[in-house]
Amino acid sequence: MNAIEQLIQRADQLITRLEHLLPTPPAEPNWQAVAWRWVKHNGQGQLQAVGHPHQILLDDIRFIDRQKNEVVRNTRQFLQGLPANHVLLTGARGTGKSSLVKAVLNAYASEGLRLIEVEKQDLTDLPQITQLIRNRPEKFIIFCDDLTFEANDIGYKALKVILDGSIENASSNLLVYATSNRKNLMPEYMSDNQPIVDSGEIRQNDTIDEKTSLAERFGLWLSFYSFDQDEYLNIAAHWLQTFGITMDETARHAALQFYHTRGARSGRVAYQFAKDYAGQLQLKS
Repeated sequence: MNAIEQLIQRADQLITRLEHLLPTPPAEPNWQAVAWRWVKHNGQGQLQAVGHPHQILLDDIRFIDRQKNEVVRNTRQFLQGLPANHVLLTGARGTGKSSLVKAVLNAYASEGLRLIEVEKQDLTDLPQITQLIRNRPEKFIIFCDDLTFEANDIGYKALKVILDGSIENASSNLLVYATSNRKNLMPEYMSDNQPIVDSGEIRQNDTIDEKTSLAERFGLWLSFYSFDQDEYLNIAAHWLQTFGITMDETARHAALQFYHTRGARSGRVAYQFAKDYAGQLQLKS
């Protein structure tokens, strides 16, 4: 083997080693799915199809009719190519905020609605996600669940760009639906209300405005409130019925005892009670 052949062989070996070090191109998303999660492997993001989306129905969601009607209306406008807004759902835990988004997907998936769930730490990848779906015929909801930010979170600015747009025109087939237990998404401190001379900041109001500005970038902002006892019992009865059980006095008493142990009346607690109660009855039988 002469020197040139040795050089070529060494070059081939070096190229082979480099190929092993380079990241594998992400697989083409399964566009037959109706929902995806944005996941990362070795720092590289891709759309992972959700094989079995949560099959909750709009009729399963009770006592938030105004909020439900607004979200449905906005989604229908979106699907028909009409002007529609990004949506922020805030308020009490377990009152149906996340379930409402999933139910809307189930109701309108046949009309081309799709959902991509993105975790807070991956919001910096929103420009990449936008490019992936920009030329698709479907309509996509970017779903951010339990969204809150700390002052130093870098995903905060990435989300602001998507909501407000940048130098690039916003994609017409994308909306952001986010849920949060925190009204303004950013932490607020007692020091925000202290006199300027105590905080050390010359323009303190600018900082306060910055903390509230992200929530204001959602065009449709809906609040959710805790349920009263009758509403809680009605929801519990609905979920018991899905298990083939009628709410009687024994079940009613058990439902009240159950929420007392949780310290909250919510749709989530009512559903948890129904599963617990139905499971106990079926185990006895």
